[in-house]
Amino acid sequence: MFVLFLTPGPVWVALAARALSGGFRAAWPLALGVVIGDALWPLLAILGVSWVVSSYGEILVVLRYVASLVFLVMGVLLIRHAGAAISTDSRLTRPGLWPGFLAGLLAILGNPKAILFYMGVLPGFFDLSRVGAPDIAAIVAISMAVPFAGNLVFALFVDRARRTLTSPTALRRTNRIAGGLLILVGLVIPFT
Repeated sequence: MFVLFLTPGPVWVALAARALSGGFRAAWPLALGVVIGDALWPLLAILGVSWVVSSYGEILVVLRYVASLVFLVMGVLLIRHAGAAISTDSRLTRPGLWPGFLAGLLAILGNPKAILFYMGVLPGFFDLSRVGAPDIAAIVAISMAVPFAGNLVFALFVDRARRTLTSPTALRRTNRIAGGLLILVGLVIPFT
């Protein structure tokens, strides 16, 4: 779970955007919204979606290329708009607890990294036909706790770094580097 958390994805982008625009107070509701999705994905994998993936292996290949495309597009868009202030996307950075929570929920539900992990990797760790209620509860609890703690720490870090990233030059440089890294991840995914 910790390795899954460490790989960049839409949640990191959303969390960084909210923390940069409004500090930790704007970011923690997003992390809370992500927790709901982090509970939903393993439940779906355990309760039957893994059967679909195992029966139709080509779905996993398609999901891998979809994830690769998402990362490539995100990287290119980030580089193209490197100088744009993060606060200009009001849908993502709209102030308030409820908008932050919903942004987190939507970010994790549409996160290709989470989809690929839970639908492809989780069944490799467990024989899902043999897990019982205590096992499911433990898997879901760990799937929620690790990313939630990591997201809160990440939000605190971004909140502290936001003063440095408010200059247009630093923001443009950071966005170009982040865009390049997203493109790199998108290029590596098909081969892993």
